Amino acid sequence: MAGFEVAGRRLRTEADYKAALRDQALIQKIRAQVDLEQPGEVITLYDDMQAGKYRFETVVGTDFDDEIYELAEKYRKQGFHKDSRIPAGKKRKQKKKQKAGKATKEKSKPNKDGKQKKVSLEDYDPEMQKEILAQIKKRDRRRKLLVVLCGVVAMACFGYFGMYTFLAEKNEMDYEDLSQLKGNSALTGGLFHGVTIHYTEEEEIELEVLEEYQTLYSKNRKLIGWLKIDDTNIDYPVMQTANNEYYLDHNFNQEYDKNGSLFLDKDCDVVRRSTNLIIYGHHMKSGKMFGNLNSYSSEEYGKKHSQIQFDTIYEKGTYEVMYVFRSRIYNEDEVVFKYYQFLNAASATEFDSYMQEMAALSLYDTGVTASYGDELLTLSTCDSSETDGRFVVVAKRVS
Repeated sequence: MAGFEVAGRRLRTEADYKAALRDQALIQKIRAQVDLEQPGEVITLYDDMQAGKYRFETVVGTDFDDEIYELAEKYRKQGFHKDSRIPAGKKRKQKKKQKAGKATKEKSKPNKDGKQKKVSLEDYDPEMQKEILAQIKKRDRRRKLLVVLCGVVAMACFGYFGMYTFLAEKNEMDYEDLSQLKGNSALTGGLFHGVTIHYTEEEEIELEVLEEYQTLYSKNRKLIGWLKIDDTNIDYPVMQTANNEYYLDHNFNQEYDKNGSLFLDKDCDVVRRSTNLIIYGHHMKSGKMFGNLNSYSSEEYGKKHSQIQFDTIYEKGTYEVMYVFRSRIYNEDEVVFKYYQFLNAASATEFDSYMQEMAALSLYDTGVTASYGDELLTLSTCDSSETDGRFVVVAKRVS
């Protein structure tokens, strides 16, 4: 029968013995994962055991279950709960408490007259005195080092916060300055000569930039327009480059800026007008860029902010909100409507198909519809409701 003994328990059969070994292995795994000196972990473990997360087959497991129950009850009576955690240093102190108590009693034994005798450094032998002094110095060095480290961390935090605040305020001022420049053509000195677009070697188009955007265009020729929604913070220049990456983290002044800029999809054409112009912008927690675009999820908000002004640098445009929906970025091989690929409709049938897809996704009915030949504007930003989620507002040009 000696072979059928596990954790001090004797088992009657080989099957029970094997089951006990399985229980023992599970208990060892639990002990390796759970710190039984941490009240929160013990209480959570006991609740998990009660819920059936861990199942034991023999009395070996029952013994462990009883141990955890008694420990959990002890911690609960002491006022601990699932989130309770004792710092490592405090645990060590608790472990040494009894030893320290005994040592204190020995050091503080009463004299014959009944008074406690105070222990001084001189009461120890030279070797012990040296060790005590070394430990005191070591502890003092640790304390000073901790103070220095805390100071460095505090300075770094204040520095980061200060820099973040500075950049945020600078960014705000920069866009206020740009708004002031919009409509101010005086800085061009009357020397603005328009824009020439080369589609092919044989074909080129001469265009005039609207007077109010000439100064801004002179500062950055990647400017393609300006987007504004009344009574919101959305009042920004819109950029366009040969890729959709640069203005993810650069501002109008071509400086690194985590807010990025609003930018038009690289494949959209504002001259040979694409059916649908898509403008992207970050969903910033500060509310900057398209940080508040998802307010359109409220039908009431949508009705109050139904008008969107988007001017290209060549002509003005007013749009009426038509669809508001959530979508996401899909894999290339997924056969599904991908709003970000809808730039042009080759026929009325294709256009109507796109409209049906967006109407089906729309969070509410705005009463606005479009037909083949209408010009559309799509505003797109990130949405945290799902992985690679997007929040989208689609509008139809009305003037």
